[in-house]
Amino acid sequence: MAEDKKRTRQPNGRSSIYLGNDGKWHGRVTVGVRDDGTPDRRHVERKTKTEVADAVRELEKQRDTKTVKKPGKAWTVKGWLTHWVENVAPLAVNDNTMVGYGVAVRKHLIPGLGAHRLDRLKPEHIEAFYAKMQANGSRPATAHQVHRTFRTALNEAVRRGHLGKNPVQLAKAPKTGEYEVEPYSVQEVQRLLKAADQHRNSARWAVALALGLRQGEVLGLKWDDVDLEGGFLVVRRSRHRPQYAHGCAEPCGRKAAGYCPQRRRTNPELSTTKSRAGRRAVGLPEQLVDLLRGHLKAQEGERAAAGKHWEENYLVFPDEHGRSPSHRRDWAEWKALLTEAKVRDGRLHDARHTAATVLLILGVPERAVMGLMGWSTTAMAARYQHMVDAVRTDIAKQVDDLIWKPETGRPDDDDDGTAGKLVRAG
Repeated sequence: MAEDKKRTRQPNGRSSIYLGNDGKWHGRVTVGVRDDGTPDRRHVERKTKTEVADAVRELEKQRDTKTVKKPGKAWTVKGWLTHWVENVAPLAVNDNTMVGYGVAVRKHLIPGLGAHRLDRLKPEHIEAFYAKMQANGSRPATAHQVHRTFRTALNEAVRRGHLGKNPVQLAKAPKTGEYEVEPYSVQEVQRLLKAADQHRNSARWAVALALGLRQGEVLGLKWDDVDLEGGFLVVRRSRHRPQYAHGCAEPCGRKAAGYCPQRRRTNPELSTTKSRAGRRAVGLPEQLVDLLRGHLKAQEGERAAAGKHWEENYLVFPDEHGRSPSHRRDWAEWKALLTEAKVRDGRLHDARHTAATVLLILGVPERAVMGLMGWSTTAMAARYQHMVDAVRTDIAKQVDDLIWKPETGRPDDDDDGTAGKLVRAG
């Protein structure tokens, strides 16, 4: 027994198993190198030699597959997400993306899963959380956005060694639902453009419905980005929704910083599009080129009328004084346009859905559509496919009815009685 209690010295780097003076079996495994350059040697203890041998083999397996957690106090989901959204994510994405990350983390993920230890989080915990979100009224698209944010945050935890595997990769993602994509029909687009033609900045809505630019991309568009002679524009920047922090010396009593009387803006108004997919050139149809020429001429008249009150920002779609209108005002004008055109209520983003659907219906290759719309993955195009198929079927039916619809009149005397089955062109 005395021999068993002796700890046999193993060669450098080799695992060891021994019976300690405390009556328990111990194992030590070198799994790598610490940040300071010293060997990262892990310790496990069990009641029996068999149990400690199993634990040692598991550590060796994690070492060999590079899934060993970093040493130190284990992260909670709340702790890691807070660190990630405040210190890691801002280095890689733009401000608009950070707004979505912040909502997903602070409004949904931390209240729902924050108390879990990061390394003990299971796919079942995540799936139950998604189900609870939707049971409480969250839209499928919201749950899916939270899923994507969570997956990205935990992928970074894996990459940095704080987590062996990402449980979000194993969890079933919430379904987005087919109704999330609701493009407008050709007739609805025609009514919208006709109504918009009666107002200033009418080309703004033509750009949205024909080119599918995002709201921030349209509001950030400058004349330097538009080549009317060449017939194209380049998306280079986006206008951000403002974010605020409290600027009051004494607490103002307003919970949201946006309502603070001394609020201060914490993000820039405009920023360059960071992703390669977001920076893109978009061709302009001839009709849209003509519309933009008329819009430029009208803007020159507004500039002259405003005189010293005009702020020159070289924006394509400014307000009456040359400044970029707020996202809220832009949204309100869209809603008013829907009412005036007697078109069903919808999101401003549905105009973007419309442009994407039309491109796919016309048979434009998926890769080309991705470039025009600024998508970074083919998964976005897949979301539109059911709508494209439905519209194609409807078009085929209309063509069939047009060509093969029987005539009501009598056939000519010199035909064989079948000519009336085909509607003559012209």
